[in-house]
Amino acid sequence: MKTKLAMTCVVFGALLGSAAAVADDAGAVATSTTVFVKDSAITTKIIIKLAGDHLTSVGRIHVDTDQNGIVWLTGTARSQEAIEKAVFLASDTEHVNSVHNDLTVSLDD
Repeated sequence: MKTKLAMTCVVFGALLGSAAAVADDAGAVATSTTVFVKDSAITTKIIIKLAGDHLTSVGRIHVDTDQNGIVWLTGTARSQEAIEKAVFLASDTEHVNSVHNDLTVSLDD
């Protein structure tokens, strides 16, 4: 009887531990998803601004944003003035903390 009770307690304890681990993982997923949505929203806002000012076309300027509001601009623009405008528009976007500019001038595109 004591052995049966002990085994029941061990199994029940293992199940509770597994449920707690799953609950912790679910919270982590929700947090990651929230961060991802925020990053996508910032990135989308910047792309819309760049398109509105005719500074970007498909494949020219790439925008990436991390969970800390840091934006990376990569690719090419037609002039140094266009690069400066793209950096300004990105840095002037809500929730952007800094902008890393890796854009280069290319007249071939």
